[in-house]
Amino acid sequence: MASMSASPSPAQVALAATGPVSLAAGREVARIGGNAVDVALAAAIAAMSTEPGIVSLGSGAFISIWAPGEDPIVIDGNVEMPGRGLPRERFGEGVVAVTTDYGGGVTMYAGHGSVATPGAVPACQLASDERGLVPWAEVVRPAAAACRTGYPIGVASQIYLAFTAHSLYGLDPEAHVLVTRDDGTPVQAGDVRTNPQLAEVLDLIGREGASVLTIGEIGRALVADMAAHGGLITARDLAEYDPAVRVPVRRQVGDWDLAINPPPSVGGPMLAVMLGELAVRAGANGGRDRGRGAHGGGSAAYETLMPGAVSEWRDIIDVQRAVLAYRLAVHDLAEDLDAQGHELLLSVDRHGLAGLPTSASTANISAVDSDGLACTITVSSGYGAGITIPGTGLILNNALGEPELNRLGLHALRPGTRLASNMAPTTGRTADGRVLAIGSPGADRITTALMQVLLQGCIHGADLRHAIEAPRVHVSFDDVGAPRVEYEADPGIEAAIAELGMDSRDHGALSMYFGGVGAAYRAIDATLQAAGDPRRTAAVEVFTR
Repeated sequence: MASMSASPSPAQVALAATGPVSLAAGREVARIGGNAVDVALAAAIAAMSTEPGIVSLGSGAFISIWAPGEDPIVIDGNVEMPGRGLPRERFGEGVVAVTTDYGGGVTMYAGHGSVATPGAVPACQLASDERGLVPWAEVVRPAAAACRTGYPIGVASQIYLAFTAHSLYGLDPEAHVLVTRDDGTPVQAGDVRTNPQLAEVLDLIGREGASVLTIGEIGRALVADMAAHGGLITARDLAEYDPAVRVPVRRQVGDWDLAINPPPSVGGPMLAVMLGELAVRAGANGGRDRGRGAHGGGSAAYETLMPGAVSEWRDIIDVQRAVLAYRLAVHDLAEDLDAQGHELLLSVDRHGLAGLPTSASTANISAVDSDGLACTITVSSGYGAGITIPGTGLILNNALGEPELNRLGLHALRPGTRLASNMAPTTGRTADGRVLAIGSPGADRITTALMQVLLQGCIHGADLRHAIEAPRVHVSFDDVGAPRVEYEADPGIEAAIAELGMDSRDHGALSMYFGGVGAAYRAIDATLQAAGDPRRTAAVEVFTR
């Protein structure tokens, strides 16, 4: 577990990053006067540039920002369905089925036809232009330097690439060399790699802006490669892509006003529904321990802040089962995720869970500064398409090839439609001046991980470290829709599962399966803190600006 705090200062930033390279990028930008947005962006761009197999510059992203005295916003830079102007017969082509043992056995679709129109870098530049303090070129510079001089491979990359370096990234020699050693074996944690081609691309992005990836020379190279290999991304797709600024879903949970990723995101509405229901149930139980601990401004023993009681674990499992079963049966099959998401939220607001109709790789960065500005960025490139834009070192996403995000079928969406996403970066404030930025990677476990950490912090008042370290559960569903409780070893969880009579699987303690929550926090007295998840590589620090 990594956490660090510091005494109040008029010029500090707390950052929960993905590893040493992204942390160093944030530190460098903080030292030249960057605020929480600048620092989070620098860390995110560095992660996208130096964590092969986890995320890439060819990703989608959501950026949640809440400035003091202003309404919160979410910048939607998620991937889009491409294919504007293409004949219908082009759809359904260009994909390769890849089966790996990762995650107990996963079949994904890769290759050019699996690539959705990326939006992470345009979203990052919009956030920089609108909310940052330092020039865009300075935000990008640390990532370019790391690609040029060398960056260590992280544990998460090692774990994933052990399964996919050959089966997935072997589709493209340029991609393969980025994820293997000189002897052809998969890279290992601690190996130092360089990517000079991507460094040149980052230099261009810093000088000319994100447009080099859309209407500029890198965008043109992408379009040409797609046309030559059955991909769907056209010049129109890139030229017409715009990050969308959205109004987040607001939920009151304990003392906290939380701003959550709105529709057409899937993860955000599901998290909002889960948190709302848990807040109601906790209130009905007297709001146990509310207002204590670091989030509540006092202190309390960790043991008293755990859900602990079998009844509360039963509530957590019951809420997850109801909400995620609805998602599986109804929401994921909706053709209009925006409308369906707002309909879900309105129905649950009116009727509670009775109002529910009955019909892969990410990274997260969180930052808060001493002025009370909060920023959380969640980025995903799926499992990766196994290919690069030729000559660039830039690995592409396979968002169209993730079966769980394309339940309507391969290439079934209308071009220009934002794809489904589990990402749910969240910011929050209290009336007494506390500020929170929080998010997680972890596919469909993002929502359940955040649900439980926010329950600990916002309702029980646990400090960040204890809230993140507490054991977790996740309700999964098999191919016929039967639920199973995935859980980390804990007597209270096991007793609740027995009472509910549900099938279950014990993952042991602190399993990477349950996400990797990262959070930054400003206390009442303006003290800053950052915390990362022991389930996944994390790096945290409080910087002086």
